[in-house]
Amino acid sequence: MGKLASALPDVVLEAWGDTDVGMKRRLNEDVYLIDDESGIYLVADGMGGHTAGEVASRIAANAIQSVLRNGTQLDDVTWPEHWDTDRSAAANCLVDAIIEAHARVTEAVSANQELKGMGTTVVAAVHPRRGRRLVIGHVGDSRAYLLREGELEVLTDDHSWVHEQVTAGFLSEEAARSHPLKNVVTQALGGSTQPHVDVQEIDLQADDVFLLCSDGLNTMLTDDRIAELLISSDALADVGRQLIVAANQAGGNDNVSVVLVRVKATADGR
Repeated sequence: MGKLASALPDVVLEAWGDTDVGMKRRLNEDVYLIDDESGIYLVADGMGGHTAGEVASRIAANAIQSVLRNGTQLDDVTWPEHWDTDRSAAANCLVDAIIEAHARVTEAVSANQELKGMGTTVVAAVHPRRGRRLVIGHVGDSRAYLLREGELEVLTDDHSWVHEQVTAGFLSEEAARSHPLKNVVTQALGGSTQPHVDVQEIDLQADDVFLLCSDGLNTMLTDDRIAELLISSDALADVGRQLIVAANQAGGNDNVSVVLVRVKATADGR
């Protein structure tokens, strides 16, 4: 169905995003970002309550956007010594951006003890200008999915206690969805320990649809239901709204944020 990335010299992306407080929470601590000009897309899910979670997620989103905007030309300069030569410049820059976001959240807590305990998860995607790959990085349990030729794939592994139990065979996916510790993450931005950033680079095909979301979506909906909704319409806005509505109809236990990114064929429409 889709053309290979090598046949897409001028990859064009279209994106849509929104966030909703859900049915049970008083505050929305999620933040999403769509920066088409810089090719930056992300969802951050704040933790801490009493507005501190929203502070953490906003700090993280702003930091990641700032670092990535300033690092768009790094392919043309000498690479920093700490960069991984097995990764592209964009992937290394995304890791740096997420680590910088962690530092800024931690600094905010140090400067204001009323923010103690706040943190945030993040999943971010970067499309380098003229690039044929999408770089995805994450910390925590916010997820990235790929819908390709009608098949849905979870691209990220949750940094969460329940996911570790599922991986070890102690919990089923269904049990994990309703487990009382399902919101306990093992890594996040903020705190005394620097997180490990998982990063990957995906070769793009025409008609690929990437979904970035907070756990308020996937804890309410099965992957099969998410896939069903993703293929229900060609309009990203319609699909995104349906995902949020479905999560709320299923209980809406948490804030829910959705960013959808679709690969269009070429700049000239072929």
